[in-house]
Amino acid sequence: MTDDNGHRARRNDETTVAGQHRRMRRADREVTDMEQIGAILSSCDIVHVSYQDAEGLAIVPLNLAYEFDSLTGHLTLYFHSAPNGRKIDAIRAAGNALPVAFATETDCEVTQGRTLCNWGEAFKSIVGIGTASILTAMDERRKALRLLMAQQAHIADATFTDNQVLSVTTWKVESDHFTAKVRPKPEPPHSRV
Repeated sequence: MTDDNGHRARRNDETTVAGQHRRMRRADREVTDMEQIGAILSSCDIVHVSYQDAEGLAIVPLNLAYEFDSLTGHLTLYFHSAPNGRKIDAIRAAGNALPVAFATETDCEVTQGRTLCNWGEAFKSIVGIGTASILTAMDERRKALRLLMAQQAHIADATFTDNQVLSVTTWKVESDHFTAKVRPKPEPPHSRV
């Protein structure tokens, strides 16, 4: 579906249906190219993960690392945390399969509008749902820590002793449903043709 200028149009007729995934309303900002999605992920450092436990709803910002299969669209986010705490307790209480939602963004910048109501924000984002689980195998735990060091500290091939790996809890979120969205910075008026 495109508008008169050949751009993807907005989907204003979408509705929420239980058990189905609603399509993004702003189809003109939706990113479906897997290479572009990978580029957005590579520039993100923080992801917000939300979940529900016995206390209620919670959201927590975390450093992230990831693996993204551009052929299948499968995304795995990796994290580390203390061995105990609310989010780890929630994952354990859910039988090591906690439903979560997540959001990450990058290249955020306020953009000035012609009027106060036209101001906005340029950004790139990934928003999705998945399942959180604690990693138990040493090789997978070590891999998660290596990916975290590569993403966060730009240190490739970091090595960890078994004691270092065992001193933290590593966990992941597996996701097959997420959306990517870009709102580019508007071109300055003098560069428009």
